[in-house]
Order: sequence, then C-alpha cells, then structure tokens
Amino acid sequence: MKTMMPIGLCGAVLLFAGAAGAAPAASDTPGDYANAIQLKVRKGDAVVQLKLPKEVYLQSRSAALDDVRIFDGSGKSLPFALIQPAQQRRVSVERFPVKVFPVPVDDKAAGVQNDIEVKVSADGAITSVTTREGAGGRRRQLGAGTLVLDIGKGNGDEGKLINALVFNLPDGLDNYSAQVQLEVSEDLQSWETVSYAHLSRLRNSNLDTLQTNRMEFEARKVRYARISLRQGKPVQFTSIVAESPASDDVAPALDSVTLAPHAGLIPNELVYDANVAIPVRRMRFEFAEENIVMPALIGVHVKRPVDNQLAFGARRQATFYKINQNGEQRTANEITFDDVHVQQWAVRPQEQITARPQMTLLWEPSSLVFMASGAPPYTLHFGRAKATPGQRDIAQVAPGFSAKELQTLEQAVPGNYRHTPVVVGVDEAEGGARLRIIALWSVLLLGVGVLGFMAWRLLSQMKNNPGD
Repeated sequence: MKTMMPIGLCGAVLLFAGAAGAAPAASDTPGDYANAIQLKVRKGDAVVQLKLPKEVYLQSRSAALDDVRIFDGSGKSLPFALIQPAQQRRVSVERFPVKVFPVPVDDKAAGVQNDIEVKVSADGAITSVTTREGAGGRRRQLGAGTLVLDIGKGNGDEGKLINALVFNLPDGLDNYSAQVQLEVSEDLQSWETVSYAHLSRLRNSNLDTLQTNRMEFEARKVRYARISLRQGKPVQFTSIVAESPASDDVAPALDSVTLAPHAGLIPNELVYDANVAIPVRRMRFEFAEENIVMPALIGVHVKRPVDNQLAFGARRQATFYKINQNGEQRTANEITFDDVHVQQWAVRPQEQITARPQMTLLWEPSSLVFMASGAPPYTLHFGRAKATPGQRDIAQVAPGFSAKELQTLEQAVPGNYRHTPVVVGVDEAEGGARLRIIALWSVLLLGVGVLGFMAWRLLSQMKNNPGD
C-alpha cells in the first residue's frame, strides 16, 4: 500500500497541472472576430437573408465557415443558417404570327364549320380552306366568323408549347365585344375544345383605350386550331399571334478572386495562396503571353507521415493554351471542381516555361438566413481560429418556410468591410496567467512532497538494514 503513494502523488500532480493549465471557457463576442461588415436591414422583416460577401470567403479561418456570426447592436449573437441558392430558371415568351384562313360562310346557313374542305401540302401546311358546294352548285361566300389557324409544323409533336393567342383588332375599331371558342386538332378531322375568351375594346373621346385581346390556356403542343365566334359580330383581325413559354436554367452568379503566383518547392513550380474557406467551383488561368501551351498538374502540398516533409499531391491534370490562328484566338484556360477547399494551390507545368499566369478561382456564395431580432444595427463577423460552429439548421431559424419563400426573403445589404486585429481580453489574459502561476506552484510543491516521501522511505530502509 505504501509503495502506491508515490504513484498516486505523481498522478495527482499531472491531473492538477492539467486542470490548472486549462484555458477558461472561450467567449463569443464581436471583439473575438477579426473582420466585420455592418448590414442594412429593412424594418418589419423578421427573417432576412444575405448573400455572403466575397470577404467572408477570403478571410474566414474555416472551410465550413464555423467562424461566421451575426450580432445585434447589443452584441448578442443571433441564430442563423447557411443555405445554397436554388437553381434559378429564366422564363421568357416567344411570339410568332400564325397563318389565318377564314372559313366561307353562308348567310342563310348555320354550323358551317363542319362543312369545309381544307387542302394541305405534303408537309402538312394548310394551302386553302373552302366550303363544299351547296344545292344548285352555289358556293358560299367568305366571312370572318370562323377561322382555321395553321400554327406550324415545327410546333407539333416535336415543337414548342403554346399557352396563349393574341388577337390584334383593326385600328379603326373603337368599340368591340365578342366571345370566341378555341378548338385544336392534329389531323383536321377530330377537334378538341380547349378554351373560351372574351375579346373587347373600349375607347373614349380622349382616345383612352381599354382592351382585352388575349386567350390563355394550359400550355400544350398545337398543330392546327379553329376559332369560332360564339357571341358578337365577326371582324377581320389584323393578325393572330401565338405565344410560346420558354425557360432555361440560369447560370449561378459566381464570385471570384485572382491570385498571383510565387515560387514553389522545386524550380518551375508555381504556388498560389488562396484560402481554405473558398469552395472552388472553377479555376481559370490568365496568360499575358500570346501563343502558349501549358500542360500542367494541379495539386496541393501535403505533409508526408514518415518525415513530416512537404510533398506534392496532384489533384488534376490538364493542358491550358492560348493560341492565335487565322485571326481567331483559341483558348482552353479553365477547369471545374466540385467545390473543393484548399488553402494553397500548387501548379507544376510539365514543360519548362517562363510564363507566370495568374489564377482566378470562382465559387458560388451561400446565402445566410438569420432572425433579425434584437436591436439594430446587425453586423456580420468572421475570422477566428478554432471557432465552434455557429450555424443552425434552417428549420430552427425559419420554421415553416418553404423553399420558394426562403429564396424570396428580403435581402440584407452589406456595408463597408473592416478588419480589426483580435486582441485577447484583459480578464482572459489575467485569468490565464493566474492559472499558470497556480499550476507551476502546485507542481513545485507536489514535487517537493514526492521527493520528501522518497527520502523518508530510503532512510527507513537503511534503519531496517543496519548491517548493509
């Protein structure tokens, strides 16, 4: 039992020293972060968003942006979440006139729209619309009551979608009112009713005009159409225009930074200092020289476990060039990545070159969604080593908000960027120094106690063995 006492004393020394040397709980105040941007937020909106400024990615100390915070005017940290902007789609409308064929009308007959003869060419385009002869060989007279429309072959099975027709009324018509019916067909034999519309124009003595001349319906592919007059008087339209909705994905807006190279580990190696917070989506090289080809390895420097020395680790291989040929410039100076985070890039050209191209990194910034509670002004802070993550799940910041609502939140407007070197607080410094002094004295006193105990044990053994 006595032999265990030195071991117990040594263990106590180590535990006490470790506890005494531990740093106090880290604070989380605006002064703990080296960078700040004040935000302008419209009053009344509880949840707002901010597209993270470029400075955040250039100065943050964390690949996951763990050192990003939002503080209110009193220095209170506000809850926030980081989200990726949704893919944007651009919606446009293509308009084109359609071919209009009036159907012959007999003033003494009704329902003649089914008693017509439509001639088409080999490719399906309508060439003429006539009526079959009635009794006695009398041919019906042309009128504007019913119209057959040739939308166009390109708008069939493999064509565009149509979702509206615009009826342009003649200029001299001041007052007009009618109801029309739209039917569609793919073969001029069977017809499907799609929509009805009320067309009108009202013009006063001051030439102020109120007009309704659109027929809207669910977007669909249309080859042929038939317009029938349900109410009102027939009129000769100036033109009928079809509208086709079109949409395409909008390329995300990317931020960028351009870096200058410096010498690497070996001759001909180029090193570019970036920042680990940048999620690189695209990398581009800007050549000042004309007519240059640069096959190269793109990578990073990593420490080897065996000797802790830096070594080159290749990530990509590509050939970049800028060539003028026949008065045209041919370039291949860009590669893509899957949002990789690298503090420093290394480029090793596979041939000896004198060119020192600049590197441009491009990335898609995240959106920061936060609760604008507390007293303004609100300030974005970032730039702190070993910070604990501050972001939350979006459901904890904007509960019940749909994805569409999140994308349309009011945008906070960033102000000027400012950098302030972080100074350790006086209380934190004094507390740390006090704990270190206590730890040193504790180790010293306990060490003396251990030595005294060992001396006492040695003397006891000598007394018990006087003959030795």
